[in-house]
Amino acid sequence: MLLIMTTEPEQQIGVGAPDAFQRLWTPHRMAYIQGENKPSGPGADDGCPFCSIPAKSDEDGLIVARGEHVYAVLNLYPYNGGHIMIVPFRHVADYTELDDAETAELAVFTKRAMTALRKASGAHGFNIGMNQGQAAGAGIAAHLHQHIVPRWGGDTNFMPVVGHTKVLPQLLADTRKMLADVWPGA
Repeated sequence: MLLIMTTEPEQQIGVGAPDAFQRLWTPHRMAYIQGENKPSGPGADDGCPFCSIPAKSDEDGLIVARGEHVYAVLNLYPYNGGHIMIVPFRHVADYTELDDAETAELAVFTKRAMTALRKASGAHGFNIGMNQGQAAGAGIAAHLHQHIVPRWGGDTNFMPVVGHTKVLPQLLADTRKMLADVWPGA
C-alpha cells in the first residue's frame, strides 16, 4: 500500500530507456483494487456501503436521487463519466429477491437516469446491467445494484486499451450536482 503521495513527478531509476510516453496516474483506482469499501461479509451489518450510503447527505453519499424503494448514486469507481447505479434500500443480493414495488421503481429510476444523463451530458448510448454474484463479476455481490454507464461515440480510445486508464474529465461531486439538477420528477 502506498503511504506517501507526492504531487511532483518522481524520477524512477531503472525503468528502462525513455519511451516518449507520458504516464497518467489514477491512484484513486488503487483503493478499489485493494478492496476499500468492500463488505466483510454478506450481511447488511457487515460494512455494506450500499446500506450506509443512504444515511449520508446526498452530497456526501454522491446520491443523485432518492425514491421510496431505491436510490440513484454515482459509482465511486466509475467505468465512465456519469456512471450511475440504481440501488434498492433493502439489502438483497439477487434480482429475484426484489418485490414488485422495488422492481418497478428500479425500472423507473433506470429510465430517469438515462433521461438525466442525456440531458446533462448528451450521452449517445448506455451500457445497462447487473452482475449477479461474485462469479459474474459483482464487486459487491451481497447488495444488488444496477449500472447505467453513459457512452459517447468515440469514447473508447487508446487510454483504456494501451494505458489501462480511464480519463474522467469531471469531479464526482460536480457530476452528482449536474445530474441531480436535471433528474426527472415523479
